[in-house]
Amino acid sequence: MKFLRNYDIDIIKLKDGKHVFGFEVKDEFFKHFDAEDWVNGSNVHVTVTLNKTVSVIEAEFKFEGKVRLTCDRSLEEFDYAINFTEKVIYKYGPIEQEISEEIFMITKDTAQINVAQLIYEFMLLSIPAKKIHPDYLDEMDDEEFEEEGSLVYLSEEALNEAQEEKDENPDQPVDPRWEILNKLKQKD
Repeated sequence: MKFLRNYDIDIIKLKDGKHVFGFEVKDEFFKHFDAEDWVNGSNVHVTVTLNKTVSVIEAEFKFEGKVRLTCDRSLEEFDYAINFTEKVIYKYGPIEQEISEEIFMITKDTAQINVAQLIYEFMLLSIPAKKIHPDYLDEMDDEEFEEEGSLVYLSEEALNEAQEEKDENPDQPVDPRWEILNKLKQKD
């Protein structure tokens, strides 16, 4: 994993204050994580700004660039723009461990941190689950709601109309779906 050492930051030598580091995320980066199946190429610049204090190191990751994806619908490749920021805190403590997704504990003797795994995870989370080519986005919006079993939002006005129909025709059986919605409305 010699390649991933390019993503090391020597923190033991840093003085208190802000420090900026730049990293390039190209095609080779994703080969080390076996992620070629969801990213066909990339050209992303990551700027990591560390703010070191006595007790913590705040790290801000700024991502800018493009990744090449394959459309789930047409199987055409397209460029997906990446532009977002994430934050992580490295807190000094007795042992090295991950406290939460955003907070990591490191010891005072920790010489360096490797940001490759964080960069990979942040980029993975920034890519939509449903990858649709920009040419097909307009079509998908209309078609998605026409599928059978899609959820439908009912306004309060529609619920009131159903209640009025029920009040006007008490002998007529009520559609069980409306009855369930009316029960929910009455609980409020």
